[in-house]
Amino acid sequence: MTPPPRRAARMTSSSASVLVVGGGVVGRACALALQRDGWQVALLDPDAGGVASSWGNAGHIATEQVQPLASLATLRSAPRRWHAFGGPLDLREPLHRLPWVMRYLRACVPSRFDAGRTALRGLLADALPAWRRLAQSINAPELLHEQGHWVCWESASGARRGEAAWRGADIGTTTLSALGDARRATLQSHLAAPIAGGIAFDGTAQIADLPALAQRLGAAFAQAGGIQRSLRVQSLRREGRRVHAIADDGTRLDADLVLVCAGVRSGALMDALGVRAPLVAERGYHLHWAAHDWPALPPVVFEDRSMILTRFAGGLRAAGFVEYAGIDTPPDLRKWARLREHVEQLGIPVRGEPVPWFGARPTLPDYLPALGRSECFDNLAYAFGHQHLGLTLAAISGELLADLCAGRPGAVASAAFDLGRFA
Repeated sequence: MTPPPRRAARMTSSSASVLVVGGGVVGRACALALQRDGWQVALLDPDAGGVASSWGNAGHIATEQVQPLASLATLRSAPRRWHAFGGPLDLREPLHRLPWVMRYLRACVPSRFDAGRTALRGLLADALPAWRRLAQSINAPELLHEQGHWVCWESASGARRGEAAWRGADIGTTTLSALGDARRATLQSHLAAPIAGGIAFDGTAQIADLPALAQRLGAAFAQAGGIQRSLRVQSLRREGRRVHAIADDGTRLDADLVLVCAGVRSGALMDALGVRAPLVAERGYHLHWAAHDWPALPPVVFEDRSMILTRFAGGLRAAGFVEYAGIDTPPDLRKWARLREHVEQLGIPVRGEPVPWFGARPTLPDYLPALGRSECFDNLAYAFGHQHLGLTLAAISGELLADLCAGRPGAVASAAFDLGRFA
């Protein structure tokens, strides 16, 4: 029989070094958490322009999204949500995505969905408290707005169906209530399209300024002695039970711990080591207006249009779409056009030309993140695959990874997020 893989050693001394591969919000949160534990951390972030999905999302701390999208309910709703019929869902180059789709279908089996929901519920339960702790630690509590969010519908029948669906769903630690006449009237006064009904969530939150968050995380990291380099890791290579990184310029990078947080590119890095990480680029699109007359409301989801509208310190953002594509597939211009149509049809008060953006969410077939330490390599850990919940789960992921790397029992059970599930 083949002997079981040896458990990796735990290191927490001040002389132990960490190489964090990827400087999105998950990578930065992990870097700070490890730094607080005494590790000497170097952060490799090739995204000098701040265009990664971490900084292009809707800013929503989505603690209500307990139910994984790998479900029979999602499968049943897929035909009416297809992009060709006006919906948000699109599968580009389907033959290339087929292996991922087959794994996704297996993950939709009710028993696996239930197990995933239980695991995700536990992780999300501490997501907002972890964000409070992280925001306080970087002296930026004002960036975390705990004002909930609203979901609305434009027809009475849609409102009845939508509210019933949400009331029957597992929404974790959040609560919901009817939007109420006063709040609905406020929303309606800034729209041309009718709002027939809505609900308000409590227990969710928003990051008020994503560029400011990136700056505060980076400043706190640097102030504590962290090293940040604008490098892309081309590959990870193995030497016995250890790994090292090779940068684009050919530089070899060694560390006591290599933590992979490279988003959708993490899959190729892990595959080169023989570690299965079946990621897909699940892409979203947004339009951002610097000039607008939208009031200071919580994020608003227009569920009929599968669009979320968020007011940031730096403007107003309309975001949507679930597009499965290759990492480097060119953007679909029709999606920006459709977002603009939604904004115009709703009568949202924006001025001037918007700035378009698209980015890839790293998504695994079961819609659970990958968080853990390798059983095959003594100095390899990972935190990626957070799909729509990258911003939401960044803070708790950092805390959990620090616990794992120190050998401490974490606040959240982590076995469900181990990459061994894809072996």
